[in-house]
Amino acid sequence: MKAATYEGVFENGVIRLIEPADLPENTRVLVVVPATSDEPVFHMRSPRLANPEDASLFLKEVIEESPDAGL
Repeated sequence: MKAATYEGVFENGVIRLIEPADLPENTRVLVVVPATSDEPVFHMRSPRLANPEDASLFLKEVIEESPDAGL
């Protein structure tokens, strides 16, 4: 048995294929609905300092260079 996959959407009680399919009338089809996003989503949080007073160790100095610097 040959198998083909078509993508579609469910609208107003009808499954509408995204692209046309050349299928004979009354062809039996199997509809598989992928899992919804009920699965827990992983969130990567920003790192935090164990000791907030150490924040001064990460201060940055911005130095602007002229466009012709180094020439």
